[in-house]
Amino acid sequence: MSKVWFITGASRGFGLLIAKDALARGDQVVATARNPDTVTEALGQHPNLLALRLDVTQEAPAVLAAHAAIERFGRIDVLVNNAGYGLLASVEEATDAEIRAQYDTNVFGLLNVTRAVLPHMRARRAGHIINISSVGGYKSYAGWGIYTSTKFAVEALSESLAMELAPLGIYATTVEPGFFRTDFLDASSLKNAAQPIAAYEATVGEMRNLMAGANHRQPGDPQKLSLAILQLADAPRPPVRLPLGSDTVAGIREKNAFVEQELAQWMTVAMSTDHDDVAPLPQAA
Repeated sequence: MSKVWFITGASRGFGLLIAKDALARGDQVVATARNPDTVTEALGQHPNLLALRLDVTQEAPAVLAAHAAIERFGRIDVLVNNAGYGLLASVEEATDAEIRAQYDTNVFGLLNVTRAVLPHMRARRAGHIINISSVGGYKSYAGWGIYTSTKFAVEALSESLAMELAPLGIYATTVEPGFFRTDFLDASSLKNAAQPIAAYEATVGEMRNLMAGANHRQPGDPQKLSLAILQLADAPRPPVRLPLGSDTVAGIREKNAFVEQELAQWMTVAMSTDHDDVAPLPQAA
């Protein structure tokens, strides 16, 4: 049975590829972008395609877009919250305006669209929300603190959604891509601090140099990611997390090992703060 997709940020990158592959296999796609003409220019006119204008930072247009999707295709099976961009700056360098703009798109935009679509999924007691996070949603890096904090938020929201929606027959998955060969490191998707601070040259400055050299040389294949997303959408019991890319897998293992090592080092202090009359927690069999 074909699926109905609702994809944000579908004018390029992951969103465009997922829309293209979904259409190619006979699915129906609601592809949203700030400028829907860029969607139709990339995908052409297609009877199974509905290209809609949507700025995810605005709640009312998200509600209207969800209603338009239902009017055209009758349901929404898969929501892909893909719209977002990066900010490369130290935490101190990032201005209030830069931080708020990052959160408006990457976090509050995701929430706007999710809240707009969920009532329709709840009415059918079926659906799958796929939130595009990042390896940076699991492990942070110098220069990426603001961006990764938005993706940490996406991870937390996705975990809670998975628990809240499971009894309703709806799934939620956070996808954690590593570095893929898209335009993410171009000026169209990545913003740099407007006022760099020289004191961070050895950390954030080095990261800027590293990213400039990595642009369009990233290890991940976007086409393979798109096919993985289709496979995820077809899974009868999808995971809460799906890491994609060898660099993400390595990053997760490195983070887990670091946390375990630090926990062991500070275990005595960590366990010393309970009341003396607290009984030990029962151990799993």
